[in-house]
Amino acid sequence: MIVSVSELGRQVDGAKDKLRRIEHIIDTSLAHVGVDDLQRELLDRVRKLLDADSAVILMRDTSAGVLVPTAASGLDRDVRESARTPVGSGFAGSIAEKKRPIVLDRVDDTTVLNPLWQQRGVRSMLGVPMLAEGNVVGVLHVNYVTQRRFTADDIHLLQVAADRIGLATQAATSRVEHAAATALQRSLLPPRLPSVPDVELAARYVPGSAAGIGGDWYDGFTLPSGRLGLVIGDVVGHGLRAAVIMGRMRSAARAYALETEDPAVVLEKLDRKMSYFESHAMATVLYAIFDPATHHLDVSLAGHPPPVHASRTRPATVTDLPVDLPIGANLATRPRRTSGLTVAPGDAVCFYTDGLVERRGRSVDEGLDRLCDAVNAGTLADEVCVTVMGKLLAGEDPSDDVALVVLCRNSSTEPAAEA
Repeated sequence: MIVSVSELGRQVDGAKDKLRRIEHIIDTSLAHVGVDDLQRELLDRVRKLLDADSAVILMRDTSAGVLVPTAASGLDRDVRESARTPVGSGFAGSIAEKKRPIVLDRVDDTTVLNPLWQQRGVRSMLGVPMLAEGNVVGVLHVNYVTQRRFTADDIHLLQVAADRIGLATQAATSRVEHAAATALQRSLLPPRLPSVPDVELAARYVPGSAAGIGGDWYDGFTLPSGRLGLVIGDVVGHGLRAAVIMGRMRSAARAYALETEDPAVVLEKLDRKMSYFESHAMATVLYAIFDPATHHLDVSLAGHPPPVHASRTRPATVTDLPVDLPIGANLATRPRRTSGLTVAPGDAVCFYTDGLVERRGRSVDEGLDRLCDAVNAGTLADEVCVTVMGKLLAGEDPSDDVALVVLCRNSSTEPAAEA
């Protein structure tokens, strides 16, 4: 068949027009729309653009290895009632696994897993992977109740749309997750630290500027015996998942702290719980118990940096306490250990996460030296926090979270000298 120059020109102009419409499928009016509304709006635009009878978005749940339907256009039933599709199985699962478009000109039990499409009389389907930074974040497919021949332009246009939807969804999801992680983090930090005779407590928390909210936390509580429990920890990773794991660890640590006043046993129980129920999680944790009657501090370290101890008789130093494996290391080892130190009148003990002392291009030892220089005995706990944060974070935003807890024993409790 011979195509005239004018007809060819109209086809080219039509393809260019479609491409321009796809390129502008994301506009500024959708910048602050929620994830669900964003996907539904973009899906409506794609379906109308390609004259499809229906269109569906399935997002990838990497932890479960499945594709989850999240939005649909042109269907009279909520697509979320549909079954999840394992990656590598069926139409959508094959698209996600192979990371390439797939065309179906026959829709039956041998080509699709979801019976919904046969029930709807679908005869032709075109699906493409939704890519964001080279990773498959989902699948977009359009469906037709008539037999449809798909051209290379159809596939290209749908792929461009899918990539833009994937990026927009990822950006919107990141905003939602960041807000959720921030709210969760703030809700789980204690609003105030407990009041204990002869002791002052103060704390600080600063989220990382590079990767956002992580899994750093601190906690303080009075035990039934009247002793003081202090926890500080750092979950590996950032974002909502790390914050959720942090919340679970915090709750579990509090529960185990009521069962025993041996810090090592508390961390052993916490490790067993996390290794069983959160097998992919890892964290460093310090748990300490201070006895106001004896002024003794018992400490157990699960991969966590040892505290810094300052007294009026010597400069601040990093305590030489044994460090056991992190929580979730899943390695057979000897039982965890509890070590102790005495907190004399005027002493200051500083607990912290590694974000306080680690910096790119600078050794950890240098950061620890700066921390020791900033911790002074004989001062108020809040003053120690102010000095430490000022000297170690002044003029820079930490790339990682920073948590800091300071315990100071009052100088006024020192026995008076004999006449």
